Amino acid sequence: MNRPDRAQDAAQALAVEALGFLASDPERLTRFLDLTGLTPETVRRAAESPGFFVAVLDHLAGDESLLLTFAANADVPPQRVLAARDLLAGPNAMGLREG
Repeated sequence: MNRPDRAQDAAQALAVEALGFLASDPERLTRFLDLTGLTPETVRRAAESPGFFVAVLDHLAGDESLLLTFAANADVPPQRVLAARDLLAGPNAMGLREG
């Protein structure tokens, strides 16, 4: 497995951990579901979509307090969460965000 594949896998694993973090607290999960329009029944199907985990990390990135809480809980720097989001979103999405 080459380095980009490992980085992609690590980013995906962090996003899965972030989803677990959101799901571990009913208030956090409810807010995520409300903002995304998902329901508990549709999350599993949505998770099969390529952009789902980007949305999970976007959700964290959009709330600094939530981002910092997750980062501390996961024992990772907040910048790693943002970098994982950018990696999963791909170069086109990063370019659009910067413009």
